[in-house]
Amino acid sequence: MAASETAGDARPVKKRSLVQLFADIPTIVRDLVAGEIELLKQEMIRKLKALGVGAALLVVALIFVFGTLGVLLTAAVLALALVMPGWLAALLVAAVLLIIAVIFGLVGYRTLKKGIPPIPSETIGGLKKDLNVIRGVGHPTSRERE
Repeated sequence: MAASETAGDARPVKKRSLVQLFADIPTIVRDLVAGEIELLKQEMIRKLKALGVGAALLVVALIFVFGTLGVLLTAAVLALALVMPGWLAALLVAAVLLIIAVIFGLVGYRTLKKGIPPIPSETIGGLKKDLNVIRGVGHPTSRERE
């Protein structure tokens, strides 16, 4: 029974006239442009988020650098005073803070680099392919293959 139902559901595809095809062009182009604009929005949001996260991590790195400067100044004072060997402990704390600042700085730099330049290169590439398809140079399925 299932075989007869699926055969009955299959409807032959009607060929559309040239006038109908031309009438559909504005709708197709509008949908294409709307889709490309949506891709542009998504790409720009993704890149700007990466810029924001990278900038925030660089600010955290700067905070640790300023803390390191304070500790290094304290270590210099203690070393010059030679009152007690506490300067060695201060240098150890400064080294740890500097390592933390370097880690945050490198992670922030890599994250920031992902968002630069904030140009929607993927969307621009898609638009170029769409234009080539409209001109008849490319194939409509070439975008799906990538």
